[in-house]
Amino acid sequence: MTIAQPYLLFLADAPHAKTAFGVRHWRPEACAAQFRYPGSALDLALPEMTPAQAAAAGVRTLLIGAAPAGGMLPERWIADLVAALRAGMDIASGLHARLTDVPELVAEAKAAGRRLHDVRHPTESFTIGGFERRPGKRLITVGADCAVGKMYTALAIERELRARAVAADFRATGQTGILIVGSGISVDAVISDFVAAAAASLSPAAAPDHWDVVEGQGSLFHPAYAGVTLGLLHGSQPDAMVLCADPSRTTLGDFDAYPQPDLAECVTRYTDCARLTNPDARVVGVSLNTSAFSAAAAEALIAQTADRLGLPCVDPVRTGVAAIVDRLDLSGG
Repeated sequence: MTIAQPYLLFLADAPHAKTAFGVRHWRPEACAAQFRYPGSALDLALPEMTPAQAAAAGVRTLLIGAAPAGGMLPERWIADLVAALRAGMDIASGLHARLTDVPELVAEAKAAGRRLHDVRHPTESFTIGGFERRPGKRLITVGADCAVGKMYTALAIERELRARAVAADFRATGQTGILIVGSGISVDAVISDFVAAAAASLSPAAAPDHWDVVEGQGSLFHPAYAGVTLGLLHGSQPDAMVLCADPSRTTLGDFDAYPQPDLAECVTRYTDCARLTNPDARVVGVSLNTSAFSAAAAEALIAQTADRLGLPCVDPVRTGVAAIVDRLDLSGG
């Protein structure tokens, strides 16, 4: 799916808005205004506009950036969403609840000729296809565990590549990433047989010096989510992988019986698995989420990890990712 920009970020009266803040941080140029209800404590430091005002200003899509309890769509929001459609905007949502399950929205979108984007629920169909090597360069972020900074690291690498005048695109595989860049495939909703094909379609043949930076999902070491990780690896055919980890954890998320894997084992296992479809695949660096550590402790941990693994190690927030991008072949050869 491709979502038209710029956005009106809809905060309403929700207590949390992780998606909206992520879009605001990574794509400020796509964020025209915010729409929140009286009394809301959330603030993106954007102009305040109603749907009608935003549409008149050229805004293309109302993006539901807030997270109500349970991921459902509150009844009290429907009237404002209908107003956005009538004003001439599309609506995009990363909620579990589907916009297309709300009769009022479906009817109004049809009448107004507008689109409803449920980014958690892909509408594309995929065939298994072939996995021949294709031109262009690809990097994927991979994890020792889930929720360790794979999306953030990938976006930081894309930004660093573009700052060096390298052609690069972030390829989103989850709902927040899709809403940040306006396109992508939420692979956790793709039938398992076709995850690799979906990843291949996200990172197609490209110019020899172009880099697709693929947002990783799950972890090979996670008993619940290793499958999606393997599909992304095989479909994206990565030339480079960046291993992401949270050193403050001792066990896997939601699975306390499983310890965090050793990072050296992660490097070996990811390399072995990725080489099924790209014999040249290699891990080029490590990205640590050191937010739980003091600055001094984080610096020491980053240095120790780099020395132990023989790879550049960064925290994308504290140090940036230049040391990893320095290891990439940017020549297109």
